[in-house]
Amino acid sequence: MTQPVHQSEIQQTILLTNAPGIIENLRRIAEAFAGRAVFSSSFSWEDQIITHIIFTEALDIEVFTLDTGRLFPETYSTWSRTLEKYGRPIHAYYPNALALQEFVTAKGPNSFYESVENRKQCCHLRKVEPLQRALNGKKIWITGIRAAHSPDRNDMRQVEWDPANKIIKYHPLLQWTTKEVRSFIDKNSIPYNPLHDKGFVSIGCAPCTRAVKPGEDFRAGRWWWEDATKKECGLHVHEELKLNP
Repeated sequence: MTQPVHQSEIQQTILLTNAPGIIENLRRIAEAFAGRAVFSSSFSWEDQIITHIIFTEALDIEVFTLDTGRLFPETYSTWSRTLEKYGRPIHAYYPNALALQEFVTAKGPNSFYESVENRKQCCHLRKVEPLQRALNGKKIWITGIRAAHSPDRNDMRQVEWDPANKIIKYHPLLQWTTKEVRSFIDKNSIPYNPLHDKGFVSIGCAPCTRAVKPGEDFRAGRWWWEDATKKECGLHVHEELKLNP
């Protein structure tokens, strides 16, 4: 039986990312998927490292971000400092204005505190739908996901298939430690979000993000008023990777 197209492309990607270093891996990806590789940045430590490599190595990988309209001032400042340092464009994707207008008019600006349903609808409008536009027509989506951020990611593969967006995902920093991340940032003088120095691990929209206290789980800083099992925004959908031998 002929294997699905995405499986053969995943196998190709796995081979491309077997180089000993992240720079060479990203270079191979850029060459193999020229014009069809994208990287999503939220200006986190991890994302700033990947952006640094893409820009300094002049790789053919589009860098984009999702501007939800509710980001921290520090995030916008990091965005500006990144543009100033590298002089390369970061493509911005925004929520559909009419859909968001109708949602806020009907439910108010902070309805995400009222129910999981409202919060997920807000996330869909501000992040998921713009992401779908950003990924349209692309073959590979590079992310800054790290396994250390969540126990659920311990068994995650560095290359996987995203069934929702029908795209290959590559997580080059998946096995990096926080120490390795911070060391790379400092060594290369990479601009980063100062909220990281104030206990913020995962930095998203301002109303839905807080600093993590000592001993708290990483996800405690996001949607802290919800049950832990519901803390997903819909951006990252994982599927167990099963390749034909």
